[in-house]
Amino acid sequence: MTVSPAEGTVFERVDLPDDPALPSLPKLFDYAWVCDSVQNGATASPRRIRIHHFIHSIASRATVSYEVQWPEDSFLPSDYYVATTRRDGRIDLRRYPDDQRLPGLADAARPDTAIKIANNHVLTMPARRARVQLIRYRPGYRAVLRHRFGRIKLYARVVRPPDFGSFLAAYRLSAQSGYVVPGLAGYWEDGGVLWFTDLRGSNLRARVRKGKAPHPDLLLDGLEVLWQAPPGVGEVRPLNLDRAYKRALRSFKHNLRDFPESTRNLQKLEGLLSPFAQSWRPACMAHNDFYDDQLLVLRGGQLALVDFEDIAPGDPLLDIGNFLAHLRWSARFSRELRAEHCRDYYDGLRVAALSRFGWHEDSLALREAICLFRICTNAIRHPTADWHSRLDAGLLLVAETLG
Repeated sequence: MTVSPAEGTVFERVDLPDDPALPSLPKLFDYAWVCDSVQNGATASPRRIRIHHFIHSIASRATVSYEVQWPEDSFLPSDYYVATTRRDGRIDLRRYPDDQRLPGLADAARPDTAIKIANNHVLTMPARRARVQLIRYRPGYRAVLRHRFGRIKLYARVVRPPDFGSFLAAYRLSAQSGYVVPGLAGYWEDGGVLWFTDLRGSNLRARVRKGKAPHPDLLLDGLEVLWQAPPGVGEVRPLNLDRAYKRALRSFKHNLRDFPESTRNLQKLEGLLSPFAQSWRPACMAHNDFYDDQLLVLRGGQLALVDFEDIAPGDPLLDIGNFLAHLRWSARFSRELRAEHCRDYYDGLRVAALSRFGWHEDSLALREAICLFRICTNAIRHPTADWHSRLDAGLLLVAETLG
């Protein structure tokens, strides 16, 4: 298919396999349909449309989110749209912050209503003005917003109301780790919104990539305290590793079905990883999604944990394996200097963990591999034109990890 100049400039073409059960799925990646849908009568045409997330439940539903950037001379802020299609072929297109599964997001995302809900649930002295900044958003699942009320800066986490109890329980468990955690300033349970205090520090991922990360022992100190936390606190659900692994496997099988060599390589990995995923069981309390982007280095040198929603019964080796897997992925897909710093921290953390806890190298490598296997879904969840080569490269890293 010939790509028009407008399409190549404004919208990166992504060719993913069709899902026969979702007849309208190709439209979500079609330049003409996306451009017409998000423009919706506007006088200006988009300067750029970026695909942010692709969430695909095979044979059931698919969601694509877009960031729409308008021409600079239009003085319009970027817009975010989310398109969802199901088996009946209809497409539901919504503009952020309209999200049916996150009912509190619309109020939390608009300054006039953010003031009202914060005055009701957080602030002791009513605020008159608010500034709101979107930090992260995964349609239908969660969002992070920065709220400023005068000199007060808070972070609002928006979750699905059914997940509110488990999220709050996981936060309370995070206080039993050896890390600094933000304070809970207030919450609106019906809307699924929680406000947390601001912690001033630098992102650990940025520090790792600059070669300025703290010694791995400091990282292990905080985790070791969490692993010793008593079980059964609150409403947290144990990690289901087999389900998470199979979800990734289904995605890869679907998207690689037209690539015979990739499929053969995937089958080899499946033979090595599936027995472990099926036999794995939680051992103690753990973080379950531990990696460098979840932590801050505070001014005094302490480490702060800012993402904690997956804390539940899990596996200490998986926590370290997941951190190592993210470092290995970053080293593979970063520029040379960043990659070198990631490799150095990888080596230091791996040696420190094996020495401190007496783990067997093969046990850690197996967990690193299955975590890296799940990280490979990034090539599908954040698709670009070269998604297939990125996925192949990621799966090769998994094979190298397994030896």
